[in-house]
Amino acid sequence: MDFIIATHNKHKTEEFKRILTPLNINIICADLPEVEETGKTFKENALLKAKSAYKATGKICVADDSGISVDILNGEPGIYSARYSGINATAKENNKKLLKKLEGVKKEDRKAHYTCAIACVGENIEFTVEGYMFGEIGFKEQGTNGFGYDPLFISEKGPLGLISAKEKDSISHRNAALKKFKEKLEELNLC
Repeated sequence: MDFIIATHNKHKTEEFKRILTPLNINIICADLPEVEETGKTFKENALLKAKSAYKATGKICVADDSGISVDILNGEPGIYSARYSGINATAKENNKKLLKKLEGVKKEDRKAHYTCAIACVGENIEFTVEGYMFGEIGFKEQGTNGFGYDPLFISEKGPLGLISAKEKDSISHRNAALKKFKEKLEELNLC
């Protein structure tokens, strides 16, 4: 089955393909308009993107919104993860800002989690699911694997910047959300 993925992030597209291809789901990229993320939650933003993509294509569309939340920072950067340092911020700039905000914070107080909300919209189809990955923020960037905040995030398997894509997929927030997504697709007889 073909699904349009509503993202401009090539890293997310690669991750979706790695995880969904074994489910006989073909991920198709389309040239879609940017969507203003006006939602107050990851689920709301994912749904905005999926609805916009469905309106533009008329095909089943999948979108995600994801980010990192740090407990001691009251959930920052949260839904603003990609633009934490500004609208066109780079991952390096976002990581630098996060490290600055955590200066002087002890290891035990650096708890954080990634959230991934996935929305699916099609004719008579609309649902969202969420998945999480828990860990902590390190004191410096480690490794070059992954993307975004991965070089700072320390998971149960170690720093995400140092583990393989396969290892990350096995524990990631996106994988957790995609498992729920698959269950929902099976429930709706869509895969």
